[in-house]
Amino acid sequence: MDLNVSAFSLMPAFGRTAALVAAFIIVITSQSFTDTGHTAEGGFTDAQKTELNKMIEQYIFDRPEVILKSIQRMQVRQKAEEGAQAAATLKERKQDLEADPDDPVMGNPTGTITMVEFLDYRCGYCKRVFPTVMKVLNDNPSVRYVIKEFPILGPESVTASRASLAVWRTQKAKYGAFHAAVINLRGGIPEAKILSVATQLGIDAKQLKKDMADPEIDRILEKNYQLAQTLNINGTPAFVIGGKLVPGAIDAATMNRMIVELGD
Repeated sequence: MDLNVSAFSLMPAFGRTAALVAAFIIVITSQSFTDTGHTAEGGFTDAQKTELNKMIEQYIFDRPEVILKSIQRMQVRQKAEEGAQAAATLKERKQDLEADPDDPVMGNPTGTITMVEFLDYRCGYCKRVFPTVMKVLNDNPSVRYVIKEFPILGPESVTASRASLAVWRTQKAKYGAFHAAVINLRGGIPEAKILSVATQLGIDAKQLKKDMADPEIDRILEKNYQLAQTLNINGTPAFVIGGKLVPGAIDAATMNRMIVELGD
């Protein structure tokens, strides 16, 4: 079957896709019916095969919506399969998500419901959703809030995460205030600004800088990157609540609804 190249190039993108899919179906069907080496005795005659191929080709080109429906069904099926795979992965990695001793924890440390957030201190959406997270924690005393440091927005993000993890590892009592102060910073967050925040909170800046250089922090961040990759998380914020991954800055109503469902 010949395709008119000039006419094909002028088709809209979806039209070209449909035409290619149609052509593929025709070629495969044609091959299957003309492979005489695999035709059972008493099967189609050569003339019947030729006629059937023509009918299939004509049907597809007379009804291009068939291709559209097929593609849409394929997309729905793929989305369902991806969702099932994501749910299975979340279940498999539940311990890494919710109970990694390296992760900072806020809210109720012994709470029965765990909410996990992958965040970056330079992420505007993480900053925007922070007050919502704090309100939800105040309204739900049974919630453990696990913070996965996931600095993906450049060197300053990495510096902030290193400082945050260093505070968590050495001065847990001051972690909540430090976390809130850093995530509420506006503009750039170079190391000097972060150390200034630490000083204001009574944290020894010189010691913090040394603690930030601990190779153990590299290991923690790498572990978080690998976990995010496994879960197909490539942006911040990303929440995991009750085995469900919810990307983006979700609102308080959504968080509360998911928490209530877990408590039922």
